[in-house]
Amino acid sequence: MVIETEIINKLGLHIRPASMIVQTASKYNSNLKLVKEDVEVDGKIMIEILTLDAGMGTIIKIITEGEDEEAAARAIEKLFLDKFEED
Repeated sequence: MVIETEIINKLGLHIRPASMIVQTASKYNSNLKLVKEDVEVDGKIMIEILTLDAGMGTIIKIITEGEDEEAAARAIEKLFLDKFEED
């Protein structure tokens, strides 16, 4: 499953949001990739997420593959839509 979303929290993908993504993704069996432009990282590895250097306004593709891919993708999308509980 592929979902495209925009980073709408002011500070972008820093340590706290990256940690929230990893914690949420770890609840699912599906593989998770995050893509910024042509850079793809493993959404279950925090240091890789941080290498995206993604700030507010960045478009991110959430790509999941596996038995619970839709639930996993929607859970990660919700984090982005909720601004990672920052605002």
